[in-house]
Amino acid sequence: MITGIKITHVEAHRDKEEDISGLNVNIGLDTVSVKAGEIHITFNYAAAYNEGVGELKMKGTIIAKEDPKITKEVEATWTKEKKLPDEFAENILNAINYTCGTNGTLVVRPVNLSPPIIPPRIQLGPAGGAQSGTQTGGKPPKHGDLL
Repeated sequence: MITGIKITHVEAHRDKEEDISGLNVNIGLDTVSVKAGEIHITFNYAAAYNEGVGELKMKGTIIAKEDPKITKEVEATWTKEKKLPDEFAENILNAINYTCGTNGTLVVRPVNLSPPIIPPRIQLGPAGGAQSGTQTGGKPPKHGDLL
């Protein structure tokens, strides 16, 4: 269970006055450590606006409290492979995406960039690759569908 998330660094800049044609979001995990039974993860979030129009960068820390078995698994997997167990990673990545997307909306406004729209929930596929999914079975949602 995620118990806290703190953004420690924010940067936004607009480099061109062209129309915004898209956005690429990248979330990276820098460090993972266990302190007093809590999992501390430092992260970086970057939203790059296509065609070099601008960029939003954020850094922070997310804290989670899990069952001791899961905590040990997270620590061991990170130490050995520099990755998180899939189910745990999905929760962490979605929390970071939501937090940075919502806070980033306010940050990019003064530099006249469009908000970093929050994409659908991230789900990891069988090979550990990220996939976005909807509750509509992959079809575009119809008016009234819940995402």
